[in-house]
Amino acid sequence: MKSATAGALRHVLTHLLTPLLMCVGMGLAYLGAFAHPAPHDLPVAVVGSGPSAQALARTLADKAGDGLAVHTVADRAQAEDQLRHQDIFGAYVPGERTPELLVASAGSDTTAAVVQKVFTPVAARQGAPLKVTDIAPPAKDDPTGQGIFFLLVALSIGSYASVAVIGGAGAVLPLRVRALLAGATSLVVSVIGVVLAGPVFHLVDHGLGGLWAMAWLYSAGVLLIGTGLHTFLKRWTTLGMMVLFVMLNFTSSGGIFRPELQNGFFAPLHDVWNGAAFVEGTRGLAYFDGIGLGGHVLTLVLWLIAGLTVTALAWAAENRRPAKPVTTGSAGAGADAEEEMEEAVGV
Repeated sequence: MKSATAGALRHVLTHLLTPLLMCVGMGLAYLGAFAHPAPHDLPVAVVGSGPSAQALARTLADKAGDGLAVHTVADRAQAEDQLRHQDIFGAYVPGERTPELLVASAGSDTTAAVVQKVFTPVAARQGAPLKVTDIAPPAKDDPTGQGIFFLLVALSIGSYASVAVIGGAGAVLPLRVRALLAGATSLVVSVIGVVLAGPVFHLVDHGLGGLWAMAWLYSAGVLLIGTGLHTFLKRWTTLGMMVLFVMLNFTSSGGIFRPELQNGFFAPLHDVWNGAAFVEGTRGLAYFDGIGLGGHVLTLVLWLIAGLTVTALAWAAENRRPAKPVTTGSAGAGADAEEEMEEAVGV
């Protein structure tokens, strides 16, 4: 009896390790990425080509240190073009009576707010209120523009939680069948995402075909990477997926804070991670006339190729292993699958 109790206790303690590691990882990731946002080389511009504009730009750069990257642009049209390309995130138009700040909050509401805090005192020193003009506001049903980030969360959970089901309950199936299930599941997840983003919550009011394509590329990449990793990681797959597609993914996506407001660890991930590619690609499609969309789609394609590669490696590894007779009704196999699926928790 004591031996059975000790064995059960060891079993529970072993499985408690996963949620405890998740707790540590989520705390380090979310607090590390979001706890102390501050601008780092945040690109802004002063509109004008005369000595006064250049002097204002130099003064701002000197006071901000490495917080801002300030330069001048010749006119308002050039400033708006750079805002739409997200080469800058604010453009200050000096004026004796009504100084104006141009922003594009659809690119990042939090960044636009930071830029406004930077230039409000500049206008106050002129004794004039600051007029803020948003040249690319988000959809009226998504006033903060963060709905796209939460769409990423929904797609991610639907994808990586399905990995646990396919790998656990589907462990008796050949890998080619599990890979086909992963592909079919990614199709369903992407359709759900488009329905939520379009007809249900009106986050995106056009370009739903392009949104579906990016959602499918994203989900398929996650599912195939997870399906392949399951061959090697087994019940640790969920933890591995959360590291890749929650802890590092959500924090670097730019959905809450763009990399210009983050520290040196998370900011560089924004350029290469698939969550950032989905968020920025969707923003570009919805608000910026598709500017930069090709690069974000390429990133999603590369992650899908990574998923196919990991799955191919898993197929090769499974083919080298001696075949084991497995019965779908096995109590042990069923318990392991059930535990693995229960560990596929949300964020």
